[in-house]
Amino acid sequence: MSGTRTPGSGARVNDARTPSEAGTDRMAGTAGKARKAGKAEESSGAGATSGAGETSGAAKTSISGAASGAGAASISGAASASVRVRPAGYVLVKAGPRGRFLLHRRASVAAAALAVLLAAVCVAYLCVGESFVAPGEVVKVILGQPSSAELVVGTLRLPRLVVGLLVGAAFGIAGALIQTVARNPLASPDIIGISQGASALTVGAMTFGITSYTVLPYLSVIGGVAAAALVHVFAWRGGLHATGFVLIGIGFAVALRSVTTLFLTKGDYLVAQQAQIWMTGSLNGRGWSEAAPIGWTLLVLLPAVAWAARAQRTVSMDDDTATGLGVRLGRVRLGLVALGVVLASVATGTAGPVDFVALLAPQIARRMTRTAQIPLLSSALLGAVIVVLGDLLARRLFSPTELPVGVLTAAVGAPYLIWLIIRGHRSRSGGTA
Repeated sequence: MSGTRTPGSGARVNDARTPSEAGTDRMAGTAGKARKAGKAEESSGAGATSGAGETSGAAKTSISGAASGAGAASISGAASASVRVRPAGYVLVKAGPRGRFLLHRRASVAAAALAVLLAAVCVAYLCVGESFVAPGEVVKVILGQPSSAELVVGTLRLPRLVVGLLVGAAFGIAGALIQTVARNPLASPDIIGISQGASALTVGAMTFGITSYTVLPYLSVIGGVAAAALVHVFAWRGGLHATGFVLIGIGFAVALRSVTTLFLTKGDYLVAQQAQIWMTGSLNGRGWSEAAPIGWTLLVLLPAVAWAARAQRTVSMDDDTATGLGVRLGRVRLGLVALGVVLASVATGTAGPVDFVALLAPQIARRMTRTAQIPLLSSALLGAVIVVLGDLLARRLFSPTELPVGVLTAAVGAPYLIWLIIRGHRSRSGGTA
């Protein structure tokens, strides 16, 4: 047994516990210390876990806040960038304090170049003839100043030039509108029967003695509108398909040309000869009385042409996209076709069916400008250049014999038409392959 010494006497006091009881106490003490240490570790672990959770939560909050801030910044930056970005090839033009519009750079340059070319062709047209007139005298006549060339330039050549300008511009715009709606470069008024309808009714009226050029343009409009309506009715199959529209139009063109030939054989010989010259397309003998109807028509339809220049942007899209943008395609297409038919019919009644002007001008203008849709201004300018230059060459190439302008335009346009057909066939064959 072990003993302990008392503090006061220093005598040893015997321990009443047995060795087994002392070992048990020591083991209980060790177990208590272990439990305390475990609790301390649990508390420290819990604190560490909660601290880590709070830290990670704070980190996640800060990261998500930074991410959302960065996303908001990027979205706002993209929005501001989208407002400032302009389409490639366009320039912003300011018209007044609030008026702004986008202008295609290449189309503007092409239109300016065509305007300069047309001015040069007009001066050459007024200068060249049986007698040459100096450009200075031509400018004096145009400005209304006294000149010795007043009779030759002001009375004989200038009215014919004005008729050629108006007819060419009308054919150019009409061809551009009809090709835009049909989405086919072959769909020009002289291919799909519109000019032939105007010619048939006009020649029929001439056969029965109506030869006044103040009346014939209006009859031509009626004939052209009637032919276009027939083509549209027969080509409509739940929609206007370009290939069927062109093919049916060609069929009507052949049929109406036969009707015109029938009128020529039944009429007077002199009237038939006059009508035959008119059918080739000629500016011979045209003056201010012929220029007035088509001039007033173009002036009245100028707001409609401005609307068409804007409306053809949506028509050139595919049907699903245009419909999704809220465009009423049926009404827009009907308006564009009606405008093109009226312009082509009035031009045909004024100078006859000058072939291939409405086919050539829009396609050449589009290749010059490289725009998504056919530019109406460039088409009008180019149509005027083709008619005026063609009439100048027709007057002087085989002088003293004077050819109708339609003969020269047909000689140039027929090979171009053949090239378009061959090109379309090759592209379809390549797509099929």
